[in-house]
Amino acid sequence: MDSLIAKADAIRSFTKKQRTERRDARPKAGPSKPSSSAADADPTASSVSQHTALPRSLRASSPPPGDAKKYSHIHNKKLRSQLTRQSTQNARSKKLVKDAELLLTEEAGLMEAEGELEKTWRVGQDEIVTAAGQQAAHGRQEWKMDGGPYRTRYTRNGRHIAVVGKKGHVATFDWQTGTLHTELQLRETCRDITFLQDHSHFAVAQNKYVFIYDRDGVELHKLKSHIEPTRLEFLPYHWLLVSVGNPGYLKYQDTSTGQVVVEHRTKLGACHTMCQNPHNAVIHLGHQNGTVTLWTPNLPHPAVRLLAHLGPVASVSVDQSTGGSYMATAGQDGAVKVWDCRNWKGAVRTWNTRGGSAELEWSQKGALAVATGGSVNVYAKPAIQTPFAATVSPPLYLTHAVPHRPLSSVRFCPFQDILTIGHSAGVSSVLVPGSGEPNFDSAEADPFENKKARREREVKGLLDKIQPDAITLDPSYIGSLAPPPKLSTAVDGAHDIPYARLPRYERLRVSGKADETEEGDGSRADANESEGGDGTTGSSLSKAEKEKKKMRGKNKSLKRYLRKQRKNVIDPRALAVRKNLEKGREERHKARAIASGQEKPSKYSALDRFKRSS
Repeated sequence: MDSLIAKADAIRSFTKKQRTERRDARPKAGPSKPSSSAADADPTASSVSQHTALPRSLRASSPPPGDAKKYSHIHNKKLRSQLTRQSTQNARSKKLVKDAELLLTEEAGLMEAEGELEKTWRVGQDEIVTAAGQQAAHGRQEWKMDGGPYRTRYTRNGRHIAVVGKKGHVATFDWQTGTLHTELQLRETCRDITFLQDHSHFAVAQNKYVFIYDRDGVELHKLKSHIEPTRLEFLPYHWLLVSVGNPGYLKYQDTSTGQVVVEHRTKLGACHTMCQNPHNAVIHLGHQNGTVTLWTPNLPHPAVRLLAHLGPVASVSVDQSTGGSYMATAGQDGAVKVWDCRNWKGAVRTWNTRGGSAELEWSQKGALAVATGGSVNVYAKPAIQTPFAATVSPPLYLTHAVPHRPLSSVRFCPFQDILTIGHSAGVSSVLVPGSGEPNFDSAEADPFENKKARREREVKGLLDKIQPDAITLDPSYIGSLAPPPKLSTAVDGAHDIPYARLPRYERLRVSGKADETEEGDGSRADANESEGGDGTTGSSLSKAEKEKKKMRGKNKSLKRYLRKQRKNVIDPRALAVRKNLEKGREERHKARAIASGQEKPSKYSALDRFKRSS
């Protein structure tokens, strides 16, 4: 049958077969070549081999990197191989990312002063626009609107922007092309706005509930579980919409299923400040009593509670350039503080601002924007992350005066050197050289993606959605081995069992609180059994040691109380343990008698198989 299929050549087309036969019929000049093997001449095998590949497990792979972790101490082969494979893949991916950095040709711009007398903060926006290119200069814009004060939000790729005014004016548009997606007049108080997975959906924190709209401004959902929201955040890798409001409840809602995952009662009153850590998806809240709390969905209490200011917290922001290692807070006491999220041993740097409370925002390259009073000040690394004891402002990188007060929000545009400022008269955007990431990952956020790429990214994001239980302060904790227990003990000298998993009586015995008075007879019997045939004891104690250990601990108040409680209690578990001890004692006594020749060993009978085990 195989030969018939091969001769019929059902896989290749008829015209191709004729052309091949005609080409093969021509005589070829030159030395004759050795004939190909039968497998190469077989059309069926050749056609199948073009569309098949070896399994991944059979392919030749490169040796694992040297920094991959070894798990030779794990006895389970399946678990050891799985952990070794994961560590090898992580090490290879890190190495590939490091190698890919050589291909990143774009570099972040930066203003540099020529001499000691020159200062970068003296350079105004007009000079920056003149020196920048035409495309970069397009980011310097002024949008005058009369529904303020306004708050803004960008999409992850930085292409689209959403603005919301406190009086109900909502608009979303593509700021690069000037294409307006939607514009709404909701005629009620609106406090915040955020995009969901992309610019096709956005959520607005209105007077009483949270509403979700599509790109054309059509109302899709009214989330009645989010009451009087003040701030909104969206976790893109978990598809969670997070809100906090005047009642003081922090709520997580899955936008892919529509279910409320969890809601936490902060017990700290109304909250008007919230931000997320992009590195580990932890929510940072600032409260009216000056504390900052860090929340995760799997903990009913804050993971970290920090007293940051003497008055209400006005703004919180997390530095994404360092993997969420630094957090900046601003309070109504006029102080701005930078904290190290890895140890929480106090503020790294503190300084006071003019004009009371401030709005904060970190850029992708670690620049900190502080909007207070009638101006916006930008501070660059590494001065703001260097420990400094004095309450002195760090070196200023750039400043811009905004005559419209109050300044309600500041946002950096991703992958652009643009800072957007929301105020009472509209929205202003200024150029901050060196604030944006010059190289983007098209698999994560592509500013030039089309409709097809956006759909594919949305489907891939749904398939790779991370569960809310995986949100922790240390993301590297997931997938790692559990540390060995600090307190463990051996039960009957066999296995090391953690103290928390021991039976209650064993825990009491380990801690020295067990009532062992009822085991006195058993211990004496064991002592008698330990005597040999000649009457000698296995371990001899002196008279002083016996007198010292005679009545130790038996007259303590706790011992007397335990004896009184257990006097008339019949515990089936204790009875079973005593029965097993008695049975073992009898077996040991019988074995010693047989060994000494006092008894004869019982012969095995064919009827012993029908005996019931006692």
